[in-house]
Amino acid sequence: MVHSFNIVSPESDINILRRRMFSNFNAGLEAGQTLVMEKYVNVFTSRDKEAEGLDVSGLQALSLEELKKDEASGFDAIAAESAECWQQRVWDRAPICIKGSDIDQFVIRFAQYHMQLMTPAHDRRMNIGAKGFSGEGYKGHTFWDTEIFLLPYFIYTMPEAARNLMEYRYLSLPGAHAKAAKGGYEGAQFPWESAWLDDGEVTPEYMGTDIVTGQLIKVWSGFIEIHITADVAFGVWQYYQSTDDQEFMDRYGYELIIDCAKFWASRLEEGDDGMLHINDVVGPDEYKEHVNDNAFTNYMARWNMNKAAEYIEQFRTERRSLYEELDAKLGLAGLLPLLKEKAGRICLPVPNKDGVLPQDSTYLTLKDIDLTKYRQQAHVGGIYKDFNQEQICKIQVSKQADVMVLFYLLEDLFPHEVKLASWDYYEPRTLHDSSLSLSTHSVLACDIDDTALGYSMFRKACDIDLSNDDPHSSDTGIHAASYGGLWQCVVYGFGGFRMLDGKIRISPALPDEWESLSYTIMWKGQRLRVDAARDSVAITNETGRDAVSVEVWGSEYTFEDKLNVDM
Repeated sequence: MVHSFNIVSPESDINILRRRMFSNFNAGLEAGQTLVMEKYVNVFTSRDKEAEGLDVSGLQALSLEELKKDEASGFDAIAAESAECWQQRVWDRAPICIKGSDIDQFVIRFAQYHMQLMTPAHDRRMNIGAKGFSGEGYKGHTFWDTEIFLLPYFIYTMPEAARNLMEYRYLSLPGAHAKAAKGGYEGAQFPWESAWLDDGEVTPEYMGTDIVTGQLIKVWSGFIEIHITADVAFGVWQYYQSTDDQEFMDRYGYELIIDCAKFWASRLEEGDDGMLHINDVVGPDEYKEHVNDNAFTNYMARWNMNKAAEYIEQFRTERRSLYEELDAKLGLAGLLPLLKEKAGRICLPVPNKDGVLPQDSTYLTLKDIDLTKYRQQAHVGGIYKDFNQEQICKIQVSKQADVMVLFYLLEDLFPHEVKLASWDYYEPRTLHDSSLSLSTHSVLACDIDDTALGYSMFRKACDIDLSNDDPHSSDTGIHAASYGGLWQCVVYGFGGFRMLDGKIRISPALPDEWESLSYTIMWKGQRLRVDAARDSVAITNETGRDAVSVEVWGSEYTFEDKLNVDM
């Protein structure tokens, strides 16, 4: 680090405190005099690719050499280089234009900025921390946030970055195998929190104090929030469907999906009813611990097992060399009949007589209380001031979207009536105490034809880090996944883009506050630009290499250059 000033160097001293290093400068200015300070900083570690093999003295020499280059270049030159880099890599490559709301345009740019900044697209050995690079919250660990909330942005704008994020999961398979084996299971069980490749599970065991008992609160997510394994498999499949990256699948993707399915086959428990159950878990709703047959977990596990079985059968008949390679690693010959038999017996919650899909085996039987106080609070987690975790588990209250995430990912499994009935039941019981919740609800609100409500929830999601109502919301860092959620609100919700089973639909539903929306999507190697107005949409194939098939407002179209559709 070096500082330079436009006047005589002021007096300075360096201070080193716990986890902090800083300098104090003292200078006097005459009336009308301007002080300009330029600060140049770099950080190198032994894990950086450009520093590979260097000892501490080598790192110091490299750091000093680069620092001198930067200081010689000067602030203006470095700032111009940075601006050009952002323009080429982000603003020109993945432009989003919202006309009619300057604040919404700012927010989506702010989201793109952070997503680009915090993603190690250059190095597949690392992934995205839950607080990005903005703070030390969650210790830089990676969650399901990557696959479900952040990965889609990169799949559809910068597929090469998405691939690196998925390769990180492949490289961390040893930790997933170790976690499964520790629990007595087979296959790959991905850690709830991941860090360096060989760290395995890094979720802290305890955090916070129980207001009733005074005891430390055990963090059960590291032990029983297991849906992340299916989330990883879903992310791999989603990347493949959108890119046709066969080389990735042959080297990494198929193995990931099948290894995850192998875990689920071993995790299922035989019940007295002849069905197979997934007991004692935490679903996406972390206000419900130790539940059985969480709908999201069970449906996603079945999806994972069916997808793996589909691929194994395909290899066995069409790609014998790949089949034999994976059979040697994963035992496909014995695994295939096991997957097919067990996937058909998984207990899947079904809608009740009112059309509500049970979140788990007991949620609908729990005590109902008035949640108005907690839903109106500006800060999150207020319910913990009145109840401890054990008590919250016995109340019909949700921290975040759970069943709603299932409708979002596997929407074709459920009729509109079930989605609407479940929305009416769960949303009033959801406190949105997770930054992942509002964006999911915003997208689903558009799906149930309530764009106004979707926009209201989008605005609330925008305020998670950008509002003065809760000035401490970002004390430990921004909420990284919520920025992927904001992009999904704009592109998936109001922009109407969705991918289902390898096919895309684009059916925009703009809020009244917007005049128009334009965005771009990378689809199987081609860039599509979508220009949406209130009652019309134009889709331009800017690559123009192959014909594109798309569903728009319920009708199928195929085009090569440009498609114009009026509602």
